[in-house]
Amino acid sequence: MEKLVIEGGRPLSGTIRIHGAKNAALPILAASLLADGTHAIENVPDLLDIDVMISILRALGCRVKHQGETVTIHTSTLHSSHIPEDLMKQMRSSIFLMGPLLARFGVVHVYQPGGCAIGERKINLHLQGLTALGAKIEESGSTIVCKADKLKGADIVLDYPSVGATENIMMAAVKAEGITTIHNAAREPEIQDLQNFLVTMGAKIVGAGTDTITIEGVDRLTPCIYRVIPDRIVTGTFMIAAAATRGNVTLENVCPAHLTSAIHVLRRAGVQIAFEGDIMNISCGTRPKALERIITSPHPAFPTDLQSQIMVLLSLADGMSVVKETVFEGRFKHVDELGRMGADITVDMNAAYVRGVPRLYGATVEATDLRAGAALVIAGLAAHGTTVVEQVHHIDRGYDRIEHMLSRLGAGITRYHAPADRPSQAISRAEIAQTGTEPMHL
Repeated sequence: MEKLVIEGGRPLSGTIRIHGAKNAALPILAASLLADGTHAIENVPDLLDIDVMISILRALGCRVKHQGETVTIHTSTLHSSHIPEDLMKQMRSSIFLMGPLLARFGVVHVYQPGGCAIGERKINLHLQGLTALGAKIEESGSTIVCKADKLKGADIVLDYPSVGATENIMMAAVKAEGITTIHNAAREPEIQDLQNFLVTMGAKIVGAGTDTITIEGVDRLTPCIYRVIPDRIVTGTFMIAAAATRGNVTLENVCPAHLTSAIHVLRRAGVQIAFEGDIMNISCGTRPKALERIITSPHPAFPTDLQSQIMVLLSLADGMSVVKETVFEGRFKHVDELGRMGADITVDMNAAYVRGVPRLYGATVEATDLRAGAALVIAGLAAHGTTVVEQVHHIDRGYDRIEHMLSRLGAGITRYHAPADRPSQAISRAEIAQTGTEPMHL
């Protein structure tokens, strides 16, 4: 069992590099199965979710090596389309393998995926899309078998612009006979990155980044070398952390165009943001301003994956703010944990009313999911005193050694390795010293 111990009250300052996007890398790794040969995927972060995807690819027969920021995948040895249940239940993104495996083998055997408990995330749109392409779905309990003698292009209208469903349909359709059009498609930057990867392999796709994507099926794709985009959610997390601690931080390897809504919201709160090329500077020397209303929604609106983090900043703002969550109904679990630190937040249905307080105070809190964990780390950085964040494995799913990155910005943060059978409790400074644990360094 691991915990993050944070000594708060230090403004973040310095320069760090943002790693590659988890939510772009995962579907790209899955899409590599569409082309027989050796792929080299660059700018891939070292995360638990990436480890799970690599384990699945190996279980299917691929030879995979993750060295530095490059993942090399040899797909010529791929021999199975049956994803192991234990691996699939560890990560929701394992569902991305349905499309490419169906396109390659004509059959795929999967299970209901796992992942963060942030609300109901059905895969019905994935299954409806694959059915429209000619697949037959057989479900028994948590087991799903998808078969198709031949995939054929179709007009598909999504009831909701689901990122995962859009990507799964794209990957299946690239080798379908004829033309597939996806209406009401998701428009996230990760969709565009997947299109660019598939096109690099020889696919014929246009429209990613808009609500209509058109795919003309091809007979064969070829392996390639490809570089994943920077992680916009990690970028946004560190932007908010800089603001919440009233620091001055420079971020390298970022794409400001992917963060238009977040930049707008932070500037409204009084945060200073400047950027040139792939370098961004964030500073905030005064107490942030409250915001009348923030509504999460699919891209290009404010991302749900930054909702919990922005709530920390608003907890310290001058006045009352309202945050409305429209994507995941279970994404306010961090509210109770922030309350332990002195935040004044009231939840009514899918809206959170945040009354800013002058300061937060250190406490022992639990990361209930990936982004809630990131928010609690930000709260700990801004708080007075010591904060202990438990259930760190959630954070490790999306942030590549977050304590390393924050240490480079002057944060007092340590990863603490505690015995697994020890009851959960606060950790004193004297106890930390006795264990000999120290902040990890790059």
